[in-house]
Amino acid sequence: MVFDDPTRVADNEEVGEVIDNKFLGKKYEASDSYDIARTKIKEYAMSLIDHNPLYIDRKVAEKSEFGRVVAPPTFAVVYGGEPAGMMLMDGELKLNLAMLVHGEQDIEFFDVVGQGDEITSVGEITEIYEKKGLDFISITVESKNAEGKLVARAKYTFVIRGGGS
Repeated sequence: MVFDDPTRVADNEEVGEVIDNKFLGKKYEASDSYDIARTKIKEYAMSLIDHNPLYIDRKVAEKSEFGRVVAPPTFAVVYGGEPAGMMLMDGELKLNLAMLVHGEQDIEFFDVVGQGDEITSVGEITEIYEKKGLDFISITVESKNAEGKLVARAKYTFVIRGGGS
């Protein structure tokens, strides 16, 4: 991931500056595909304190209908998170990161992701609006496997406090 300036905290000098709607539809493509590794799945599952053997036990998982270790559904934030990060660090948007909070996240799942999959993710800014003095910006990230099949669609909404009037 390449950032304009990773030390940037806030570019919006003017209080109440609204995010420009001209950025609707702007796309962010992950710098590379994400290779799903068994050990990463296990580490993620353990961080969730999720001991589902399909996530952490190779022998059990290989005997399952999936034939391999599979990822917990929320692993989608790992393989699909880069485009959202790219949007947040996009200096052109001039997001006030000091006032930004993660507002909401919705993920739709279309297929199982597991060990050996290669996932490519692309995000697009799908909403920009102001409500009650707050700015909102949403990015929708679609993640596909090597065969081009959609495996997950995530929508991340961020709120910038002290935004528009």
